[in-house]
Amino acid sequence: MTEKIIPIADIRYASRVPHVPAQIQTPTGLLADTLGRPLRDLRISVTDRCNFRCSYCMPREVFDKDYAFLPQSSLLSFEEIARLARIFVTNGVEKIRLTGGEPLLRKNLEVLIEMLAKIKTPSGQALDITLTTNASLLAKKAQSLKDAGLQRVTVSLDGLDDAVFRRMNDVDFPVADVLKGIEAAQRVGLAPIKVNMVVKRGTNDAEILPMARHFRNSGVVLRFIEYMDVGATNGWRMDEVLPSAQVIERLQAEFPMLAVNPNYAGETAERWRYADGGGEVGVISSVTHAFCGDCNRARLSTEGKLFLCLFASQGQDLRALLRGDFSDEQIGGAVGHIWQSRADRYSEMRAALPADASPPETGRRVEMSYIGG
Repeated sequence: MTEKIIPIADIRYASRVPHVPAQIQTPTGLLADTLGRPLRDLRISVTDRCNFRCSYCMPREVFDKDYAFLPQSSLLSFEEIARLARIFVTNGVEKIRLTGGEPLLRKNLEVLIEMLAKIKTPSGQALDITLTTNASLLAKKAQSLKDAGLQRVTVSLDGLDDAVFRRMNDVDFPVADVLKGIEAAQRVGLAPIKVNMVVKRGTNDAEILPMARHFRNSGVVLRFIEYMDVGATNGWRMDEVLPSAQVIERLQAEFPMLAVNPNYAGETAERWRYADGGGEVGVISSVTHAFCGDCNRARLSTEGKLFLCLFASQGQDLRALLRGDFSDEQIGGAVGHIWQSRADRYSEMRAALPADASPPETGRRVEMSYIGG
């Protein structure tokens, strides 16, 4: 009889079981990593599946009908996610962002949001709970998400021209339906809404001004994101990056703009406002202007691996602790030990290299579709 080898999907990224300290210290919420950065923001991927096939994230030639997504048994349950969220909050987390894949594909996501909305910080404050979505299902779900306790949403939208947008999402999804989702979110009070546009030079950079014109005076904060070298499947090239400085130049040519101070330490977007009061835009310069020095974010994959950088190649398997005989205090001690050992600063390392040099080698970097943006 021939032995059949069946690959297990959830070992696609290397991980280790975290060390649980023998002496557990009472958490103070004041964790700092080796560079003095606190832990404040936890991004939780609730699914590795998406109904779009955007070339910069889940290109169809890789994520085809034969691609092995994670089996249901590998995914963290809502109870496990909520348990980890409580543990992270004791260690300083104040904001939780649900991501994917496309998070609205996770069945009964509202139940998880209700569970997270009940969690309070040690000082008794409510968590800032938000979600990033392609908005394909947002018009149907906006009210139930709001009722469950979601506070706001960020929508990914890479252009207003329908042909450009359909080409980029590669599933022929119309831009009009995304706009309906944004309108529904505004109507139910999921605000302030942010719209993220990934800018690829030569692909959709002609959409910068039409997007700005559309969202001016709408209450929506439009943000332009430099095309990033996340993972290995998107065929990233530096010549397809349009620097944020050039995005601002294009906007300034039509709309006088003023720089705005950050909302909080560690904010990823550089903020600008229209001089005539027409609203705000932001640019996220993850390639040309590294912001590692203020990064306070941790990322939890769909099956419970903790990653400390968007460009990481290895995670820590918290699911093994959740499904083992470990207390919340022990898992919290492990999380504290992981964060205090953190030294990640990939973007700063890349920025220090000559313009024609290859990016820093970190091993097989995690894909954005797996860990969320």
